[in-house]
Amino acid sequence: MKKIYLLIVMTLTIYANSCIQCHKGIEHIRDPKSKMMREILDIAKKAGVEGNDCVVCHGGNPDEYNQTKAHSGTLKYFLSHKGPKEFYPSPTSQWVNINTCGMCHIEQVNAQWSSLMNTEAGKIHGALWGFGAKEGYQHYMSNYDLNNTHKRLGTKTYQEYMKALSQKESQAFPKKMQTIPKAPTANEVEKDPSLAVYTYLRQECLRCHTGGKGRSRRGDYRGMGCASCHIPYSNEGFYEGNDSSIPHNQRGHLLTHQIQSSRKVKVNIHGINYSGIPVETCTTCHNRGKRIGVSYQGLMETEYKSTFDNEGNPQPKLHTKRYLHLTEDIHYSKGMLCQDCHTSNDMHGDGFMVGANLGAVEIECQDCHGTTKKYPWELPLGYSDEFSMQEKRGKPRGVTKTLAEYLKKGAIPKDIGEGFLLSARGNPLTKVTKHGDKVIVHLSSGKDITLTPLKKLKQEEKLSKEGLVAMDRIEAHNSKLECYTCHATWAPQCYGCHVKIDYSKGKQNPDYLSASKYHDVHGITGEKNLKEFLVDGKVTETRSYLRWENPALSINGEGRVSPTIPGCQTTITVIGKSGKALLQNHIFKIPNVEGAGEEGQNAITMSQVQPHTISKKSRSCESCHTSKKALGMGIEGGKYFSDPSRDTIIDLMNIDRKVLPKRVDIQIPAIPNLKHDYSVMIDENGTQVQTVDNHWKLANPLPKEIREKLDRQGVCLSCHKSIPEGDLSISAMTHIADMAGVNIDNSMHKNILNKSIKISALVQIFLPILLLLGVVIWWRKKRR
Repeated sequence: MKKIYLLIVMTLTIYANSCIQCHKGIEHIRDPKSKMMREILDIAKKAGVEGNDCVVCHGGNPDEYNQTKAHSGTLKYFLSHKGPKEFYPSPTSQWVNINTCGMCHIEQVNAQWSSLMNTEAGKIHGALWGFGAKEGYQHYMSNYDLNNTHKRLGTKTYQEYMKALSQKESQAFPKKMQTIPKAPTANEVEKDPSLAVYTYLRQECLRCHTGGKGRSRRGDYRGMGCASCHIPYSNEGFYEGNDSSIPHNQRGHLLTHQIQSSRKVKVNIHGINYSGIPVETCTTCHNRGKRIGVSYQGLMETEYKSTFDNEGNPQPKLHTKRYLHLTEDIHYSKGMLCQDCHTSNDMHGDGFMVGANLGAVEIECQDCHGTTKKYPWELPLGYSDEFSMQEKRGKPRGVTKTLAEYLKKGAIPKDIGEGFLLSARGNPLTKVTKHGDKVIVHLSSGKDITLTPLKKLKQEEKLSKEGLVAMDRIEAHNSKLECYTCHATWAPQCYGCHVKIDYSKGKQNPDYLSASKYHDVHGITGEKNLKEFLVDGKVTETRSYLRWENPALSINGEGRVSPTIPGCQTTITVIGKSGKALLQNHIFKIPNVEGAGEEGQNAITMSQVQPHTISKKSRSCESCHTSKKALGMGIEGGKYFSDPSRDTIIDLMNIDRKVLPKRVDIQIPAIPNLKHDYSVMIDENGTQVQTVDNHWKLANPLPKEIREKLDRQGVCLSCHKSIPEGDLSISAMTHIADMAGVNIDNSMHKNILNKSIKISALVQIFLPILLLLGVVIWWRKKRR
């Protein structure tokens, strides 16, 4: 540190403060009393530029009063041996933050490059699979060329855990990645239409990574690099601070020049103080794909424009969508932010590359709630994160009071009780502490929540009868299901992703990945001028239909039954230069994968999801056990849809369905390779008809043995086929109930069934025993 100070003193003593002369009134990036701000001020003081703390992060020439000169020049080797530090208008940009944020937070700055928020490897792999599985099951395509060059962050236990997992699922934990190919020209697409996937990715899918600022639309405004999360941007994108030099009437600016972070970091805007990172910051990106950000807030997209404002205008678009407001996640209702569950490694990455979310996220529900039989600290490491079909067993994980140094830079609660709880993978949960048999969650908002684990709730008899049966008495629910399989209230389901990539008439759109990769040392990307990054083709998307009710079920990569929603169900139309389709409503078939032989499996994908729509009340038993959709057989078994592989023509017809006019247009053109509704994973014969996850080895439709245990369709008929006329005893009971005025409602019906089953079980168990005993007694008497 002394060497750094000497370098500062040597290079900055010639400068005088001028930043505030132009930026008068600008907000302090942090509270002057905070530890971070004191360190920044101390650096500036020791450098001989006391008061001019701006240059510590932004650089520039503070002795110049001319804007152009002040915002240029080089402070050579300022705080970094890696190169010169010039003026950085966006000092958090990942292209320069090694020289800024990296002064204090080097671990996160190094890890950012290999995080999923930067590589987008899972999203890329999903799209490549839909266009013919161009990577196979391997995950080696990324936004950038990368190698695992840094030490993995986390405890020694975590590092060993992840090493073993990386070896088990090597296809999803690559050692190196390469940038996806360039967007093809229209001429190249004429020769190979499948190359259009790179146009699709670069124009549409890859806007949200942390290397760039993405699309400037309502709800999509954000910073880049660290500012993607740590600098507030409103949905409207206006600056509302006190610096008159920053335009207040132009979109695309930060809301206020302040860092948002942990509970100890206070942001003041219009007299309101808040701490933590608002959920809306996360939804800037997490509103597509699995849509977990907006779902957490209870937002489900809709095609409709209602409701109207006081001038009769329809609902405005947010993230280019309109929304219904459904039930929010209970954690959101209690004031929990995304960062209150997700760990530093979840969000920043651990320094190693991973191909999909399940490998990157270390938190599990049981890490805080435990089970009805064990407290969280009594569970073994790896519980509910098995990546195996067998429930994890082993010694209790306990708690810890030890933290890595880089974690201590965050907000650590003063009273940690008996210690920090551990994640399923062995890292301390820095916001969650053990206090006797209770858990305290220290929220980023500054609020503390006392959580009673499930085992304690059972001891205090505070669980409902339904909850006790489902979580405690049916062992398979704990050992084979994710908690959110039952407790997710709803899940967004966007069936059929119809993608059109049109190369006719010289159509072009920006390549967002190339734009964000183009940068100068100032951290300015090509997204400032997207017209310079136009490539051939224009992408548009639509879908077949939307649902939100109880999702289907399948096995996820951890080996547990999980909610399952449409992933990349890409049905592809590529229009060539002539304006004619090179591919029309095409679904690629991939041979010898996903339960298929040489004929190939449809490359449309259903994906497992944690919907982030949790409630105390779970989905009903019937919604799983009497549902064809839950079994993977589609909505009501796919009965609503006609054969989508045939054209649908609507016009005058005779009784034999022959079209009478000659001039007709096809109402619904065929999807040749689609023989079932998009919601069908397995047909009535148990044959898999589309891809179910393309990242993890264990991810598959429910296997036959689980479907047979799950399926209780037609149970009513097993009794009612002889009730009331067909069975004398039942008929007599029914008529007696009628004469006595007894109303056999749902509650009474359940009571009768409960008694009947118990009596039946007793009869079926003890009657053979009594008969056998009678035979033995008779035989003995006979022998005498």
